[in-house]
Amino acid sequence: MKRLTTLLAATALASAASLAAGQDIKIAHVYDKTGALEAYAKQTQAGLMLGLEYATGGTMSVLGRKIVVIEKDSQLKPDAGKSQLAAAFGDDKADLAIGPTGSGVALAMLPVAEEYKKVLLVEPAVADTITGANWNRYIFRTGRSSTQDAVAGAVSLPADAQIAMLAQDYAFGRDGVKAFKDTLAAVGSKAQIVHEEYVPQATTDFTAPAQRMFDVLKDKKGTRIIAIIWAGANPATKIHDLKPERFNITLAPGGNILPVMKGWKDLAGAEGAIYYYYGFPKNKVNDWLVAEHKKRFAGALPDFFTAGGMAAGIAVVEAIKKAGGTDTEKLIAAMEGMSFESPKGTMTFRKEDHQAMQAMYHFRIKKTQANEWDLLELVREIPARDIPVPIRNKR
Repeated sequence: MKRLTTLLAATALASAASLAAGQDIKIAHVYDKTGALEAYAKQTQAGLMLGLEYATGGTMSVLGRKIVVIEKDSQLKPDAGKSQLAAAFGDDKADLAIGPTGSGVALAMLPVAEEYKKVLLVEPAVADTITGANWNRYIFRTGRSSTQDAVAGAVSLPADAQIAMLAQDYAFGRDGVKAFKDTLAAVGSKAQIVHEEYVPQATTDFTAPAQRMFDVLKDKKGTRIIAIIWAGANPATKIHDLKPERFNITLAPGGNILPVMKGWKDLAGAEGAIYYYYGFPKNKVNDWLVAEHKKRFAGALPDFFTAGGMAAGIAVVEAIKKAGGTDTEKLIAAMEGMSFESPKGTMTFRKEDHQAMQAMYHFRIKKTQANEWDLLELVREIPARDIPVPIRNKR
């Protein structure tokens, strides 16, 4: 009888293991599919699916389990993002989640991951507080942080820069300016931020804020620069139309998506920093991304957020392989300190705060462009080791 009981128990365990092996891996993508950032969101989704495909060798399965992506629209609304993530974990039984696009939405979603004890891989929301003050152990991020943006941006500025910062009045903008200030202090730069201008996200008329920045900068000694931190339709061209060159003021717009940068021909010679531009990284992942994207999207080139989505897809697959499944604790253990390849080269999740350490790029807008998408020239790649990101969370 005892032998029979043991045999039945072993059979039950084997059956459970077999069932677990055959279950679909459910990944929720909770992102701002509609709203002001939907162009970014669309790119992220395309990149995510390409990343999953690349990392699984085209099978869309890992460890013998099929990957199923569940899409949720957070609509660029924090409450919607929070409820959609809760529904993904509670109703859809998602094993882990990726997203969202907006930083305000991400901050609302972080506690949900902790409540359900499930990994949320943040891509591409940028605010430092995501892996800083508001972080919890279930949060990882492949997207860059405000500080990574700021360090790269600071490196691209002349040492004598007198800077007026223009940013949107919410988490992304304010975190970005703070990170910029902290970075200049940390690296001992002589460049100075002499004015901060915050405007509502929906601002379309920049006459008044531009005039305030002109007034502050016009009598400053050194290189006068308006540095812009912006999500959505970048205001650089509108400010350029107000003729800042009258006061020897130049613009540092920061990188953006291709359709936006396509309109920057009048800014030729301006420099800034960018997370990704299709022609900069030289590695086999990016080669595959560029070739496949052109093939599948009528010759279109992969963009800023496509690369981020692909990085997230690759990271998830590599984490599941390393963890041997989707158990949350095993995933966390596998991901802390994990390095993986991306279109930008190697990324590594820092153990302390789960931020992906990664390269950035210092660019110059080309004066002579060979075609409509030949927009930027590389000044230099800024390696991850040269981007000091303070650890701001509490474990």
